[in-house]
Amino acid sequence: MKFRGKIVDVACLNHFTRVITTISKLTKTCVLRLTPDNLFFILSGKVTNGGVSMWCQLSQANFFDEYQMDGVSAEDNEICLEVSPENLSRALKTVHNAKTVKVKLTQKHCPCLTVGAELPTLSSSSRVVTHDVPVDIVPRRLWHELKEPSMPDFDVSIFLPPLKMMKNVVDRMKNLSNFLVMEANLSGEMNLKIETDLVSVTTHFKELGNPSWGDHASQDSGPSRSRDPEVMAQARVDIRKLQQFLVGQQVNPSKAMCNVVHERIVHLILLHEDVSLQYFIPAVA
Repeated sequence: MKFRGKIVDVACLNHFTRVITTISKLTKTCVLRLTPDNLFFILSGKVTNGGVSMWCQLSQANFFDEYQMDGVSAEDNEICLEVSPENLSRALKTVHNAKTVKVKLTQKHCPCLTVGAELPTLSSSSRVVTHDVPVDIVPRRLWHELKEPSMPDFDVSIFLPPLKMMKNVVDRMKNLSNFLVMEANLSGEMNLKIETDLVSVTTHFKELGNPSWGDHASQDSGPSRSRDPEVMAQARVDIRKLQQFLVGQQVNPSKAMCNVVHERIVHLILLHEDVSLQYFIPAVA
């Protein structure tokens, strides 16, 4: 197995660092899956991480000037590594003004992603900084857990309000309860609600718009054509999981959407021209 990539463009390096930093706010460890065309950061929904799951896909061509990899075998030409995104983020932040950054898979005292950067200097001699981020190789027998999650059979799909505004609302509500009800309908309305024995608070968002998913809406899955556009689909979620998602956002998505499976799951999607991030929060009873 071999992997090496090189980033020369500063804007690409900063964007890549922002994506990794966003992921580091969502999970302590995840799987980095490397294929010839894409990088994936994957968190499978286990009870230990509260059942949340994440799928982030990056097109390597939009970040790396050079990218070479040889996977496990010719048939399975990919590499799966368990990594701490926070350690990777920290390494990238220290080299943000580098002339070039190289990332490669190395074998030191353990397998590592080695981040090497050539930093600008006032003299003619170059200054190279190297960070070794330890990783674990994910054995092939576990790869079946790393498939892209299928689109859930959602009841309502809606565009999210500005994430910063939504974060401010959720930050305030977090002081009142551990749980929050997200509800939305097909008329572009979304409510965030807190209900406890002592207090009931609702924030209303209107005219957000509803994405059209093409064939999705006409099949059994997705919002039924006969669904009353005014009727809300809702899910009660752990407010910290939602706050975690909003706090970490540095991707500046061109589109931010939410699919609600009534009383089962909230599926959040951020789309940027070269990055897509999906985050699934299970409903709690």
